Amino acid sequence: MKKKTTKQSKPKAAASRKVNVKVARRTNNVSSWSMSIYVYWFIILFFIAATFFILGRSQFSATPRGGLKNGISEEVLMRANDYYNRGKEEILAGNLEGAIADLTSAITTDKDMTDAYILRGEAYMQAGDYSAALNDFDAAIEMDSQNSVAYYDRSLLNTRLEDFNAAMNDINNALATYAANPNEFLQLRDLYAKRGQLNLWQKNWEGAIADYTNSLARPEGIISPSVYAERAEAYTAVGNYAEAVNDYTAAIRVISEQIQGATTIEQKEDLSMRAMNYFEKSAALNLSLGNSVSARSDLESAYQIATSLNDPETVERFQRLLEELEK
Repeated sequence: MKKKTTKQSKPKAAASRKVNVKVARRTNNVSSWSMSIYVYWFIILFFIAATFFILGRSQFSATPRGGLKNGISEEVLMRANDYYNRGKEEILAGNLEGAIADLTSAITTDKDMTDAYILRGEAYMQAGDYSAALNDFDAAIEMDSQNSVAYYDRSLLNTRLEDFNAAMNDINNALATYAANPNEFLQLRDLYAKRGQLNLWQKNWEGAIADYTNSLARPEGIISPSVYAERAEAYTAVGNYAEAVNDYTAAIRVISEQIQGATTIEQKEDLSMRAMNYFEKSAALNLSLGNSVSARSDLESAYQIATSLNDPETVERFQRLLEELEK
């Protein structure tokens, strides 16, 4: 009996060992397969993360204002823009001191903000601090040598400083850079008019006439009566009285249109005085041309304006001129 029992137990033990070996092998296979899957997914995730990291860095480096710029965070750049926008609003409100403070904060936050230097220079110029204004315009041009606004503003400043050669050089640079890089802040009409004015003051009559003509030929912007009147001065200087009279007539026509849109008494009076002055100049030119009838018409119009402005001295002067014309 013991022998029989022994013989039957051996196959069972062998079978059990075989099962254990299979289970162990299966377990090892499962563990090995699971480990390979984990490694596979780890590699995939690693490459995905690396790709996003590289793309993120390239995006920040390519975005001047939206991401990092020279190590400055986007939040800091947004704060600089807030200072800049508030400074612009302060200038429009006439608070030059507040504007300068805000724009200084913008520059401190982002030292490469060219527009902030230009706008602060404009605020300094309006406040009469010409030295500080010049420093800001110089800094803006040094940072961006193709910035037509900076050249234009510095031209205005040099005109105030009566450095007309420097002003002319700047307005020429403004025209050249604007032609290469137009912007929404300037118009060719204004650039040509400014250079025409500089030529007029430097007695370059032909140059002034050419620039004023180019300014008036531009389709954009608003025509200023001063452009016609200043071209009339240049025509007068070269002896072309007929064209000068035409320009004074055109200037008066523009003024009459502007008076219709004027919203304050001060604006209407200022425009009326300018028209009165142009009528008087036109009258003198018509007399030189022998057009006494036109001269009388001009003086009568000037007389009527002086009367409406309640200016007794000017009224009396025009009365004398009309009486002399009768003789």
